[in-house]
Amino acid sequence: MKRLCTFCAVVLLAVSAFAQDEPLPQILITNADVWDGTSDSLRSGMNVLIEGNLVTQIAASRILATGATVIDGSSRVLMPGLIDMHSHLCLQEGMMEGRDTYDQMAMGAMTAHFLASYLDQGFTTARDLGCNILSIAKAVNQGRIPGPRIFPAGGFISQTGGHADVGVQTDEIGRTNYLQEHGFGYIVDGRDEIMKAVRHNLRMGATHIKVMAGGGVASEWDPLHMTQYTLDEMKAAVEVAEDYGTYVTVHAYHDRSVNRAIDAGVRVIEHNFLVSEETIIRMKQEGIALSLQAVMSIEAFGNPEAITFFTADQKRKATQVNKGARQMMEWAKKHDLLIVSGGDMFGAAYANRQADNIIMVGEVGFTPLEALKQATSNAAVVLGWSGGMNPYQEGSLGVIEEGAYADMLLVDGNPLEDLEVIRDYENNFKVIIKDGKIWKNEL
Repeated sequence: MKRLCTFCAVVLLAVSAFAQDEPLPQILITNADVWDGTSDSLRSGMNVLIEGNLVTQIAASRILATGATVIDGSSRVLMPGLIDMHSHLCLQEGMMEGRDTYDQMAMGAMTAHFLASYLDQGFTTARDLGCNILSIAKAVNQGRIPGPRIFPAGGFISQTGGHADVGVQTDEIGRTNYLQEHGFGYIVDGRDEIMKAVRHNLRMGATHIKVMAGGGVASEWDPLHMTQYTLDEMKAAVEVAEDYGTYVTVHAYHDRSVNRAIDAGVRVIEHNFLVSEETIIRMKQEGIALSLQAVMSIEAFGNPEAITFFTADQKRKATQVNKGARQMMEWAKKHDLLIVSGGDMFGAAYANRQADNIIMVGEVGFTPLEALKQATSNAAVVLGWSGGMNPYQEGSLGVIEEGAYADMLLVDGNPLEDLEVIRDYENNFKVIIKDGKIWKNEL
């Protein structure tokens, strides 16, 4: 028995050594015009080598890669995979479906289709800002389910009567709420409850925390003008996040809610559509990022009558947000905020239109370069604020450079000249690569 164990150990060592010597799978993209995610121009006729899941060489000269899968770029544009910084991957037609219509098995099955759609549209990374996503993110990260890289917030953190409170008129104090039962979020009040909920999300793999800091549109119990959570309560969430080396982002529309969040140490503001220029200036001075939802604020809320599941009150709130959105975006551009592209788009009407959120900022004066950076290299900066909670530590995201993750699109047309190129993803995205694996190849 002792000799057998020794023999087994030798065999295992030999197999291990052999495995370590096996070459990584390679993909060689030739003769492509590379947009690296930051520059204002293309590098023409470049060759890009992917080994495993990382970019290892970019050169104008020939790259030798015996056994590599070769893709002829044929002067198409090679660009970073897109990043959605405000997704709700496991919401379909809003939170009510998972409460009233479908169980969590069905919601999960629908989410799998949503994940595939994201990849089809060229989105190789998504920052999820609230829903029952943590185990799905784990499964995607482990290769069990195909989908974009997921940076999950886990369940919403909301006060009683806050933006994530989806209770009913007959609820009593201390009820067991639907959100908590299914991991969609937590209705919590006071430092102790908030800290416990935030710690639970981080325990389960959240990379950052999403807190509801003010009133919203698609909600029943929180008037748009209200501010949610006291300064001390907001600080409780930030303190826990900072102890984990990550950050808090908040749902907030107006000056009072945004400034209270900044006072508490929050680093990213979602929406922000009703603030003054003074608040924009403060955000710039303190390095606060803006997550921008152009389609929902300009288009959807510009015609709220078309949103069939909105109540009359919700339609009124949508109209108010629409009036402030363009002005806020103009101020954000004027003061050069760090802006990231966050769609907040789900449901049948919007699920396949993720690129429109990038394109639509052109209506308020952003250039194609600025819009694309919001969904690539700018987004990667904010994703990096997850620190040690970031599950993707081996390479860079949002760029094409040596040492970056191999998340990229080979595109017909030049999006730096015409953003419409990314809207027709079915025809224009010829190759989609995520984590060094080919998701689509039509060449």
